[in-house]
Amino acid sequence: MAGTPQYIRNLNENLIMDALITQGTMSRADISRQTGLSKPTVSLAVEHLIDRNLVKEMGRADNAQGRKATLIRFNETAYYVCGIDIGATRIRIALSDLTGEIIAYRTHPMVVQEGQERAEATMLELLRGHLNELLDENHLNWDQIQCIGFGIPGVVLPDSGRIHRIVDPLVGLEQAFSLESLSGAFPCEVILENDVNLAALGEYRSGAAAGCNLFVFFSIGTGTGAGIMVHGQLLRGLGGLTGEIAEMLMEDGRRLEEVLSADGLMQLAKRHLNPHDELLEAADLGADVNVDVVGFADDLHRHLTPEKLFEAARNGEIDALDILQQYSQMIASALRHISVVLAPDLIVLGGGVGGNGDVLLPLLRQVISEQFPVQPQLICSKLGEQAVVTGAVQVAIKQTMLNLQQEALE
Repeated sequence: MAGTPQYIRNLNENLIMDALITQGTMSRADISRQTGLSKPTVSLAVEHLIDRNLVKEMGRADNAQGRKATLIRFNETAYYVCGIDIGATRIRIALSDLTGEIIAYRTHPMVVQEGQERAEATMLELLRGHLNELLDENHLNWDQIQCIGFGIPGVVLPDSGRIHRIVDPLVGLEQAFSLESLSGAFPCEVILENDVNLAALGEYRSGAAAGCNLFVFFSIGTGTGAGIMVHGQLLRGLGGLTGEIAEMLMEDGRRLEEVLSADGLMQLAKRHLNPHDELLEAADLGADVNVDVVGFADDLHRHLTPEKLFEAARNGEIDALDILQQYSQMIASALRHISVVLAPDLIVLGGGVGGNGDVLLPLLRQVISEQFPVQPQLICSKLGEQAVVTGAVQVAIKQTMLNLQQEALE
């Protein structure tokens, strides 16, 4: 088909679409100047694109003199895509138009049923139900959804789309979240990617790392991981394992994830608070002890969460600040290894724990300035909990545009 009039016409249409996406609203004469195509060629191609609903006329330009030109623009609502972040505790879903503008965002609790077969079926039903509900709310149907990007907290094997090393709360659901299962559950194309890689992509496209040549997204939450981008491309490595820093070993032989995850932080806090146990017991018996110390230790020891720990640090509680000082030293140890090997321009902290930049960044920057031979800039995620779905939307849009261009060439 190469070289036929239809093939050339379709190439011209793709060229015009690229120009409209890049430049925005243009007249046919503007398109001709921008692309180098003749005006009759542009007019014919634009009419065909209008028939495909991929571009639309926007009325007349505000010319000072002469006949007013009709303006053309890319139709960003011709189709839609979804991004889904499958987290250990939450499911986050974003609905986007073809420009990446998120027009609806929802979060749902992660619910895992007991029994592997039932859990797999229930999980797929749960995801389908959430998507159906979102589409109904926005008066859309599945014919308008071109692609869904899924982010999963595990290694996605590049060749098979199977899941490996998923985060602990989701162990047993690897098959349910495989590319094969997800593709069979939804009536549109599905892309499956590691969640931290998608977060890195999201931060690069519209977040804290926009335009950065070499940066690392370091996620700390229920699990730990890193997404590494070089000149706008994700590094994947052998078996897609680049960035699996959870497997790094600390000096005491523990895996990095055991130390830095939310559970690791809680274990550190409980060990730190053990000296207060005698005070707590004395207070329970009515002894005369320091009420402030006992009150704080009792609250943390008996109702400990990362959120409460960080809030206590923000309130100036000495115990909480001491715990997070120790914790920051361990984060810094991991960052030092990454920095020496990669020498990134930038490290972006994210995740449920890592996102507490107001507390962690001052502590970490001090260590970096004093101890690091390579000193990257260190900042916090701009996109926060939407980093993964933003990246998922971006990969879904990219695939959709490739498909639309391919359709024109067939």
